[in-house]
Amino acid sequence: MPLSALTGTKLRERRMAAGLLQADVAARAGISASYLNLIEHNRRKVTAEVMERLADALQIDRSALIDGKDAALVEDLRAAVARGGVSGEPGPEVERVEDFVDRYPGWAALLAALHLRGLALERAVEALNDRMTHDPHLSQSLHELLSSLSAVRATAAILAETPDLEPDWAARFHRNLHQDSERLAAGAEALVGFLDAGQGIEEQGIAAPQEEVEDWLRGRGWTLSDVELAGGLEEEIARLASSAARSLARAHVERAGADAVAMPEAAFLAALADLGPDPLALADRFAASPLVAMRRLAAVPAVQAGLVACDGSGTLTFRKPATGFPLPRFGSACPLWPLYAAMGRPMQPFEARVQMAGQSDRRHRVIAWAETRHPQGLRGPELREAAMLILPDDGAGPGVRIGSSCRVCARGDCPARREPSILAAEGG
Repeated sequence: MPLSALTGTKLRERRMAAGLLQADVAARAGISASYLNLIEHNRRKVTAEVMERLADALQIDRSALIDGKDAALVEDLRAAVARGGVSGEPGPEVERVEDFVDRYPGWAALLAALHLRGLALERAVEALNDRMTHDPHLSQSLHELLSSLSAVRATAAILAETPDLEPDWAARFHRNLHQDSERLAAGAEALVGFLDAGQGIEEQGIAAPQEEVEDWLRGRGWTLSDVELAGGLEEEIARLASSAARSLARAHVERAGADAVAMPEAAFLAALADLGPDPLALADRFAASPLVAMRRLAAVPAVQAGLVACDGSGTLTFRKPATGFPLPRFGSACPLWPLYAAMGRPMQPFEARVQMAGQSDRRHRVIAWAETRHPQGLRGPELREAAMLILPDDGAGPGVRIGSSCRVCARGDCPARREPSILAAEGG
């Protein structure tokens, strides 16, 4: 377990509490009194072996002198620093975080708890904002209910106000009334299920077929082995709630199966170990598309990669999140993403180090690529697809400042902003 930056201070406090002299403790531990004096004033590092002897000399447990129990707290505070401080103010002294935890453990725990609660509230605000502002499923469900209700009302009015209606026409209107009422009941049931889903599922719930498929993949760790893909996963897909989600899941599995044929799992992992997470180099090794390489990389847990894909409209068609890189739930993403630059220039790679607004000490390496295809030949429409691989980046130095989407981005000086943010703006 790691030694604390204040291990010497703890040692001195324990020695003085026991009423022992430095010379006595040093003699018992087999070190010089001057060396112990430097240790107690945190001016010399101490090895685990010496710490064992000092703990024995003081007749205390070595765990009382180390910070293993505070390691998680230290990491939480480091994460809070990475989220950024107040603009224009000096940043926290990261190098002294262990001192702070050792001296003021109660305050440290409170700050870490407030940081975690702040993150939870940000996620809740983003989810509620997206749900109320952009959710196409909610709007579509309400429109379907109103449409069915209007049809039922019109048919019922005809039947009620036309007593001499011919039998054939009456039967036809009764049949229409039955069908419209069935549609109304189904729409109401779907809307209630949608709203109920948002109450209990962590963060946002399943609100649309795409989210349902992504939630299924999240439950599998975003991985589908080549053996599972060969089987089709039909039993799991059949358990998805909506027919639209089942259709999307089958399409995803079919594409993943084709990717597995182009880049078999064992050979791909060997190439990854040789070339690293470079989608263009991997694509060249297998004579395949870089988009295939990106999808295969995103399915390898050790790579810790996120992935987003979009069609020609810019709508995100697939979202696998990466730690510290929030993705919009509905609507358009940040226009500064390299994903959209790639969309404008197909077959040209885009790579950048990026920094999310509001996160002063976290960077990501993103790689974007777009392709075109003509499924209906020369005179048919051109279809475009782009993907952006999101990789962790521990390097120092600034990155291109981007956001998730304008509505929940705190960057106040963004030249690409489409609408005001609901969050407090940060400085330039």
